[in-house]
Amino acid sequence: MPVESSSSSAASRQSKQKRKSHSLSIRRTNSTEQERSGLHRELIDAQDSKLPVSMRTNLLDLFSQIEREFESLYIENLELRREIETLNDRLAADGQTIEGSDLAKGALKTKASHSTSQLSQKLKTTYKASTSKIVSSFKATTSRADCQLLREFVGHRDGIWDVSITKTQPVVMGTASADHTALLWSIETGKSLLKYLGHQGQVFNSIKFHPTEQMALTASGDQTAHIWRFMVQLPTPQPLNDTTQTSCEEDADFSDKDEADGEAEGTDCPCVRVPIATLRSHQGVVIAADWLVGGRQVVTASWDRAANLYDVETSELVHSLTGHDQELSHCCTHPTQRLVVTSSRDTTFRLWDFRDPSIHSVNVFQGHTDTVTSAVFTVGDNVVSGSDDRTVKVWDLKNMRSPMATIRTDSACVDEPEDHRSPHDNRQVRLFDMSGVRLARLPRTNRQGHRRMVCCSVWCEDSAPCNLFTCGFDRQAIGWSINIPALLQDK
Repeated sequence: MPVESSSSSAASRQSKQKRKSHSLSIRRTNSTEQERSGLHRELIDAQDSKLPVSMRTNLLDLFSQIEREFESLYIENLELRREIETLNDRLAADGQTIEGSDLAKGALKTKASHSTSQLSQKLKTTYKASTSKIVSSFKATTSRADCQLLREFVGHRDGIWDVSITKTQPVVMGTASADHTALLWSIETGKSLLKYLGHQGQVFNSIKFHPTEQMALTASGDQTAHIWRFMVQLPTPQPLNDTTQTSCEEDADFSDKDEADGEAEGTDCPCVRVPIATLRSHQGVVIAADWLVGGRQVVTASWDRAANLYDVETSELVHSLTGHDQELSHCCTHPTQRLVVTSSRDTTFRLWDFRDPSIHSVNVFQGHTDTVTSAVFTVGDNVVSGSDDRTVKVWDLKNMRSPMATIRTDSACVDEPEDHRSPHDNRQVRLFDMSGVRLARLPRTNRQGHRRMVCCSVWCEDSAPCNLFTCGFDRQAIGWSINIPALLQDK
């Protein structure tokens, strides 16, 4: 018994001495930390780097913290090995034959694996925000787009759901609003030219222009779509104002009263109240409408879960496209072929083929996990779909089995019109190429850009100096000048 007590006390003293030496080593490590950091900073300063000083300092701090974490893990493993050796000595003194080396290796491996897992999780949670900022700064420096706000179109009294550009001369912009009107605008002056009031006080959800004639197609909450003619005379162009100085002088979170004060300008214009054709047969809100190639037929999408194909001359229903399990959210036609794509809240979009008059085929695509807010054709025979699952996917018409590219966003995509743009419900509009590479984000500050949800965007290279138009719930449309050499070459 005295011998065993003596052995236990000796082991206790040895363990205390080792813990004391371990604490001293940690103190020495902490005492030299500032010196080491200073040496590293001097070394970094001496290197020839193109990175900004603030970014280099931030990187240095991150790497120093990672080094300290691994150093702590190394010291902990050393202490564990010493404790295992002490245990082996005590077991040997008691006459037990244990392969201490294998035990040490197994215990050390288990402990190291557990510590490494903890370290990995800690690094992920601790440095996620910092590294995200660094990555964002790198992205900002590699932007390939020059984006400039040129014109603001103010005149609607409620949010604007859709924006479109005429395909014939004169080139004007059209907007469909929740204030029960559709307006045509002069792109050069920003003044409204004509107002359509034919939908009996219901919300305008969509506006599209005839490919060759001065006719417009609007969809509304009154369960109808209207076709109406327009004639406009463009005013004399005026010099562009510096919108970064004159627009949005008030705070970004303005009230409805503040908005109404600026609505009088540009709203005094001729009105059209009677359509040349009214397309009926839907039992719910008509959410979207578009012209088929040639302009002799139109397609409408409704909350009654059907899309209808109409003859323009007779206004008669030609086909009812059924199959979606929930409300439709959008429809779009191919610019050169008799193809229609419809999207729905049932997480699918469908491709309808009318190229063969005797056979009308349909293909169903299930590439999203939430409401498909829109699906559209591009110039290069691709389909781009946007969804509430926070993804935008690019599909090849020749091989629709899987998407060519998937763009992940931090918010739902409200609309995905035509090419390269992704409007979101967080007021942002981002530009991507067709392979999913982000090109730029349109400016969004208190003095320029949209101040509420962006609903739609449209590209038009025939409307110089503006070539991109956006609209949103802040009751305005905006004309942008976007300069992306690679994008323009692709188009």
